[in-house]
Amino acid sequence: MLEIVVVAIGGGIGAASRYLVSTWAAARFGAEFPMGTLLVNVAGCFIIGAFMTLTTERLIVSSYWRLLVTVGFIGGLTTFSSFSYETFRLLEDANLWMAFYNVGFNIVLGFFATWVGIGIARLI
Repeated sequence: MLEIVVVAIGGGIGAASRYLVSTWAAARFGAEFPMGTLLVNVAGCFIIGAFMTLTTERLIVSSYWRLLVTVGFIGGLTTFSSFSYETFRLLEDANLWMAFYNVGFNIVLGFFATWVGIGIARLI
């Protein structure tokens, strides 16, 4: 039961963070391109890469921390379902280039952020 509570707490914090970042990004960059989704996906990739590397290669932490951060917080923060829906809507609106950019940026920057997170965590 404690595992569910830990995941729920992390998920709530992650979802609230996603909302705040998406709202900020829409106000800052406009709503034509889903910049908020891109930002949280890239940040989530970095965080999971760094955190999992630190907690599996460098530090001894409770499995509850991994649940809180990865399943809960990162699960609530990252938005693959939003990414998928927003890309589909771009395609529906015949905005092929924006859809292409959205897919490309999320995949390339997401993998890059994961790689950087792992690399930084291994240097610590």
